[in-house]
Amino acid sequence: MLHNKLVGMGVALITPFKKDGSVDFDALGKLVDYQIDNNTDYLVVCGTTSEVPTLTQSEREQITQFVIKRNAGRLPLVVGIGGYNTGRIVERVSKADFNGIDAVLSVVPYYNKPSQEGMYQHFKAIAAATDMPVILYNVPGRTGANMSANTTLRLAHELNNIVAVKEASGNFHQIDEIIKNKPQNFMVISGDDGVTFPLITLGAVGVISVIGNAFPKEFSRMVRLALRGDLVGAREIHYRFTELMELLCVDGNPAGVKSALSEMGLIENILRLPLVPTTIATKEKISEIIKKIKLISQ
Repeated sequence: MLHNKLVGMGVALITPFKKDGSVDFDALGKLVDYQIDNNTDYLVVCGTTSEVPTLTQSEREQITQFVIKRNAGRLPLVVGIGGYNTGRIVERVSKADFNGIDAVLSVVPYYNKPSQEGMYQHFKAIAAATDMPVILYNVPGRTGANMSANTTLRLAHELNNIVAVKEASGNFHQIDEIIKNKPQNFMVISGDDGVTFPLITLGAVGVISVIGNAFPKEFSRMVRLALRGDLVGAREIHYRFTELMELLCVDGNPAGVKSALSEMGLIENILRLPLVPTTIATKEKISEIIKKIKLISQ
């Protein structure tokens, strides 16, 4: 069942780049293996953390097919397909080859700031265009428009293949309303590492994580402990990472996590404009915290 596949820690994969700016598929393959070897529950390809706005359509397709092949069915896969042009998204999902993909993650339309009815009609059209399970993605800090609890619940109750929401609004009252009134099999997934622990205590099924790129073993353990009701053990790991989670956001995502992955020797610290690497000061602080975490984990 898809419900079981999306419980736990999903990781929104970064896109490694070479010094010439091209996609570093060797590093991406090693990162996929690193996730699989360290207890990640599922992978998200071409999400926000992948710098997807800077990727060409050809690169998106190449990355998706590469991850499908490298994963070889070992973990469930989710692919991001979203935007502010409903017709274009409908065309993409209706024509896409989803062999090897388990679900689609689609963000609330950004820039044009639709009304709640516009959001509802947007996702209704996407759901009607495909048989694939669809995960809604509400992240008003990026899109400039918040999808209300009522709109999420309307979609969840009326459309069978809308199966989950990745909630990154930071509005606990809103998220609590969704959890309280959702259909039984509809899943609420944290879209923010820092609030994953408290959201699981409210009824969220896990997280689509950024920090999991660098620390999949440790952060997935926190999620599993919280889901099992071991709140003391989960809280201990949560607090171990709170300072790093804050630092990863100081200069934007994925600049912070790319800095961490570079410090760990997994990728080159390269982003595509308009994104740039973290400041030297932030990088040094991230390096210090990583060393502390590694010592504690030994």
